[in-house]
Amino acid sequence: MRARFALLGAVAIIGLAGCGGSGKGHAEKASGEAVAIKVSQSELGPIITDQQGRALYAFTKDRAGTSVCEDECIATWPALASRTKVTPGQGVDQSLLKNSQRSAGTFQATYGDWPLYYYAGDGKPGDLDGQGVDNEWFVVGADGKLVKQEA
Repeated sequence: MRARFALLGAVAIIGLAGCGGSGKGHAEKASGEAVAIKVSQSELGPIITDQQGRALYAFTKDRAGTSVCEDECIATWPALASRTKVTPGQGVDQSLLKNSQRSAGTFQATYGDWPLYYYAGDGKPGDLDGQGVDNEWFVVGADGKLVKQEA
């Protein structure tokens, strides 16, 4: 019985460690490399993605360009952050793209006043597994509005 509980505890710890997603692709965004966003076609229509085509999401609890996603939230929903300002790529309406100060020298991109995040559960470019999670997380359309249809 003790062995079973020890095994369950180890599995839980390993599972929680995986909640942050792959550090590669997210953590390196804050490394200082140039970061750009673009418009990509998806099953939901034209949406905002990073240059590799990974979907970028907005959190409905954020207001006026200010992120309220911290701690456990940011482990599952890593911010699109960079030490340099995020720049517009193909199809992006430059007037909708802004950069807000997140922490010690890090900027978070906002589009249409929505701070942008990745979803750790998206395994590859084109995945939309974060769409509609808790009815609070949605991809951002090219027009800067949330796309609320199901993926």
